[in-house]
Amino acid sequence: MKILKWGFIGCGEVTETKSGPAFSEVEGSSVEAVMSRSEDKARSYAERHHISKWYTDPQELIDDPDVNAIYIATPPSSHATFAIMAMKAGKPVYVEKPLAANYEDCARVNRVSEETGVPCFVAYYRRYLPYFQKVKSIIDDGVIGDVINVQIRFAVPPRDLDYQHAGQLPWRLQPDIAGGGYFYDLAPHQLDMLQNMFGVIIEANGICANRGGLYKAEDSVSACFRFESGLPGSGSWCFVAHESAREDRIEVIGNRGQVSFSVFNYDPIVLHTSAGKESISVPNPAYVQYPLIKRVIEHLQGLSVCTCTSVSATPVNWAMDQILGKF
Repeated sequence: MKILKWGFIGCGEVTETKSGPAFSEVEGSSVEAVMSRSEDKARSYAERHHISKWYTDPQELIDDPDVNAIYIATPPSSHATFAIMAMKAGKPVYVEKPLAANYEDCARVNRVSEETGVPCFVAYYRRYLPYFQKVKSIIDDGVIGDVINVQIRFAVPPRDLDYQHAGQLPWRLQPDIAGGGYFYDLAPHQLDMLQNMFGVIIEANGICANRGGLYKAEDSVSACFRFESGLPGSGSWCFVAHESAREDRIEVIGNRGQVSFSVFNYDPIVLHTSAGKESISVPNPAYVQYPLIKRVIEHLQGLSVCTCTSVSATPVNWAMDQILGKF
């Protein structure tokens, strides 16, 4: 497949700021059509981005003979359905994270991908960002020695939308759509990044609570987990914290040092060794999904290999479902 002509199912904020333009910046790739349930939204997006076709029916977009690859940018509850529809039509898929709203749906996607031979990729784009590749190289090169523990710490105040009881809550706070609350929306990037560095999580447990009472989903999560190598890790997430507690940090502790970094803010990487403390700033591209999208396209063109597949993404959902007690 040398020329990729993408159809977007969903055209929300993520396609505007993180991913959409990148599809047209890679050689041999363009956006042919977009779809939204809202006719006005689909038409407006197509006109603003100079895309020739727009649809309100996902099946019509998938069936378009001029579209040969599908990007799914909808809430997680529909990821598996649309991915399976596309793969059964013989069209490779790039789907937003998490792969699905639960582990069982991830398994369905993997089964259909194997049966059809059609690949499915997942937008865990941080794996390919220079910032996180620098972190990984520090660890892989043994700069901090043997890794002995990993800790995630994340806390943010409530968002303005969280207080709007009179209206519908954001889809990210509706477990039947998102899979859980903000934990299911944000923790995937953290857990995928760690699994990409240290291997699959094979054991995970959690305690979840709703402490703020702003919505029904969990707003505070504490977890412990173990990677296949035996490395232990822990995590704490709070989405109703006071501003003074705001934090976005992962610490990787070795027997000869420590490296800490943020996942969402891209604060400077901080390296502690016997040589002292070093702060490392690493810039990322304007469209953060560009490096991964480029690798996906080159994979489909037979020029490279992208390992960010649905199979590699599935353990993230397994770990989150274990932490939330969904099994």
